[in-house]
Amino acid sequence: YLHVPFCTVLCPFCSFHRVCFEEEKARSYFASLRREIVMAHEAGYRFREVYVGGGTPTVLPDELLETLELTHRLSPVESISVETNPDDLRSEILHPLRDAGVSRLSVGIQSLDDRLLREMQRYEKYGSSKRLIERLQAAQGIFQTLNADMIFNLPHQDEASLENDVRLLTREIGVDQATFYPLMSARSTQRRMLATMGKVEFDREGRLYRAILDLLPSEYRVANAWCFERGSGQADEYIVENEEYLGLGSGSLSYLGGVLYASTFSLRHYRGQIENGHFGVSRCEPLSHRDQLRYFLLMRLFGLSLDKAEAEERHPGFQRTLWPEL
Repeated sequence: YLHVPFCTVLCPFCSFHRVCFEEEKARSYFASLRREIVMAHEAGYRFREVYVGGGTPTVLPDELLETLELTHRLSPVESISVETNPDDLRSEILHPLRDAGVSRLSVGIQSLDDRLLREMQRYEKYGSSKRLIERLQAAQGIFQTLNADMIFNLPHQDEASLENDVRLLTREIGVDQATFYPLMSARSTQRRMLATMGKVEFDREGRLYRAILDLLPSEYRVANAWCFERGSGQADEYIVENEEYLGLGSGSLSYLGGVLYASTFSLRHYRGQIENGHFGVSRCEPLSHRDQLRYFLLMRLFGLSLDKAEAEERHPGFQRTLWPEL
């Protein structure tokens, strides 16, 4: 996992690590990220899958392409997933990304309701729902998988608005993949969300989620709890299919050998760490044996199935240890 924290617009609902885009700062960051990728290679890591998230990884396409080229040169990469925003759905960006080996592009749409887009402060930057639809349609077919990232349970979102989102994406556009995230609230975003979007009612979440399932056309399958796809493509959540993952970049997380690692959220600290030949990790948390099994259980359930025989083979004593949870 590679994290690029820069965004041209800081959406009020987003609790991921992000900072306002400044070109000079972003170019310096990409250079540090590439140095950390080389350090990981020198430490013996090799990768078949790469997921680039943010932030908006495509804020500087030339820097991103150079970074992807480096990963290809150092590892036998088979699939690359990259997140982006609607403004970057332009042929001069999309085709070079495809040629660089990107197999899945995930676009942050969030909603196709103009009223909600205004509340999220995305309408002025990314345009109306009509414009978003046109851009998604133009991007269809370029990548193996085109994913639309959506949000449900927005404070002023009713079932009619949600139904319209599902209909437009799956019936009119026929997008390869749609991921519907429940709106998440963090302490860092609560005040701004309340001022711009309203109060979140979490008791509606289950009902709206079931409405999404009921509205999906038959040709869409449930790939994981939030991700729905037409045919088979690259899954949205890399942590479901991979028990271990290495995160590089400021604000990234790693899970290796039963230990969770967090990289520093300070860009200055991150740059200093890399310049001194250290990874960006600023904290680690060893998980107890029981918590490792719980993590395995939750990820498998999020991926919609748990093979108890496989779990027992991988983790002897799995069912006995987690008898209360099971």
